[in-house]
Amino acid sequence: MSGDTILVIDAGTTSTRSMLFGAGGMCLGSEQRELAQHYPRPGWVEHDAEEIWRSSLACAQAVVAAAGRAGRIAAIGITNQRETIVFWSRRTGKALGPAIVWQDRRTAELCAALKAEGREPGLQAKTGLLLDPYFSASKIAWAMREWPALRDAGDDLAIGTVESWLVFKLTGGLHVSEATNASRTALMDIHNGSWDSELVDLFGVPAGALPEIVDSAGPYGDTAPDLFGGAIPIAGMAGDQQAAAIGQACLAPGDTKSTYGTGAFVLTHTGTAAPLSRHRLLTTIAWQLGGTRAYALEGSMFVAGSLIQWLRDTLGLIGTSAQSEALARSVPDNGGVTLVPALSGLGAPHWEPGARAAITGLSFASTSAHIVRAGLEAMAHQTRDLMSAFAADGAAWQRLKIDGGMSANDWLAQDLADMLDLEVERPAFVETTALGAAMLAGVGAGLFGSLEEAAAMRGPVERFAPAMEPDVRAARLGAWRRAVAAVLVPD
Repeated sequence: MSGDTILVIDAGTTSTRSMLFGAGGMCLGSEQRELAQHYPRPGWVEHDAEEIWRSSLACAQAVVAAAGRAGRIAAIGITNQRETIVFWSRRTGKALGPAIVWQDRRTAELCAALKAEGREPGLQAKTGLLLDPYFSASKIAWAMREWPALRDAGDDLAIGTVESWLVFKLTGGLHVSEATNASRTALMDIHNGSWDSELVDLFGVPAGALPEIVDSAGPYGDTAPDLFGGAIPIAGMAGDQQAAAIGQACLAPGDTKSTYGTGAFVLTHTGTAAPLSRHRLLTTIAWQLGGTRAYALEGSMFVAGSLIQWLRDTLGLIGTSAQSEALARSVPDNGGVTLVPALSGLGAPHWEPGARAAITGLSFASTSAHIVRAGLEAMAHQTRDLMSAFAADGAAWQRLKIDGGMSANDWLAQDLADMLDLEVERPAFVETTALGAAMLAGVGAGLFGSLEEAAAMRGPVERFAPAMEPDVRAARLGAWRRAVAAVLVPD
């Protein structure tokens, strides 16, 4: 008899988790480990790919042990940090260098040079993306040029995003990449679902090292029996933001969610249409089932929860992330302080990798509470910029569904409603990234007949209505726009 629970591996940017879900959506257990961040130079961000694997395996093994046995688990779902790229040996299964993280900006000059050559419109038409260090292709180009071990590997070299790496390790050699993750590499033609030979050549990527692109729901293969005391089918995968949109039941055109995790990412579902943004948003694959793709428009904010982590760990302004809400409430307003969190450049709709963070409006009256509050306010300010860009692209929001670790902050949820002048909806279970992966695995394992059927796992929601005076909103937005203009790099 097959199992009745779903194991999710959530390989995020700052931590790795495993969660066990019942078919009704209840989380039955979880295990989490922090992931070390490596910053070898300014603008460079790396992870130890072997640590990603060890942590993912250890968390999954702990949850399987708590479940009692592998046979209780119907399927595994995987969700992961996107764009981060891993290089490894097919023969040994060992990483051949650090994982280059999505936040990494080392390829800014390469992207600028390609943009100057007029390459961006063609790339955008095929991939829905822009020429930015954020995406995997330029990271691969850099690594192939700078790391001799990759060139020396020849046909033994395997390249993939994080879910690809984990599947290879879990199965003992299956080399696949799920479509939403593949769509973030800037190497995939999102209209026909395959790697694009011109883009592969443009970035100098060895085509034989790339994985096979597969659907978002499997099954794809089974785990090696010795890992969990029995083989478990891997049956669902999606990049973290697409998984969160699925977990938020953004299944109809116009449905919009924003996930506030390490970064913050807004997706608006557009159905079977793949619109080309005129306002520097991204067109991305929302999911692929049975070879058929659904699409979304996306706006990416590079820094969200990582800002609070920086205020805590580097500046020492708070002792715990949870203290940020109490500090924000301890002052009546921001005291004139505005914080632009461009610690890794600015994402959509600016796409300025050279921008650097700034705190403006400081005076002797400014306190740590004002700075922390300004940091939280920056989440709503960035989201407001994105809302304007989505509306200009014909994808106006009717409401915003929020999730991710930061969304548990009631002050932040209300500030979003106030600054957007829009109803904000938050599910009782905010870890919708893992939930979306569970929904996909449930479909892939045959527990559900469709994503719509699986959406019953989402559960109850809480709503926040706007309550801010228009002049207060306008004053804050004016200060924000001036602060952003000051950090943008002139052409």
